[in-house]
Amino acid sequence: MPSRTKKFRGSRTHGRGKKSGRGAGIIGGHGNAGIGKTGKIWMLKNDRDHYGRHGFKRPQCMVKANSTINVSDLKKSMDRFVAEGFAKKDGEKYTINLTDAGIDKLLGSGNIDIAVDVTVAEVSAKAKEKIEAAGGSIAE
Repeated sequence: MPSRTKKFRGSRTHGRGKKSGRGAGIIGGHGNAGIGKTGKIWMLKNDRDHYGRHGFKRPQCMVKANSTINVSDLKKSMDRFVAEGFAKKDGEKYTINLTDAGIDKLLGSGNIDIAVDVTVAEVSAKAKEKIEAAGGSIAE
């Protein structure tokens, strides 16, 4: 079928009126423009959750990340803990209070070869096993 363009040469709007020949005028815009009016049926069928809030966000006062330390990091940081007053050295054995140092949990990654008596709120099973194998103890 031949184009009708030739027929409309000299006409400003090619028979479409003033606005519909420009950009996306007749359809209400591009993208989501007009989705509340001309595109309402499409939105109701395909995008029911377009408007409003969805999901749940926990209040930030309830969200708290545990501060943790590994057994290997405990061994490396022992001198720093002694200097800051969170640990004491009694002969070959160290006594450390991780709760006062702001650490909530002791994890079991790495190795330790020094005897340490640790006071901490939580401890993993592997960390407890490694501390006791090295000659230390855990107080929770």
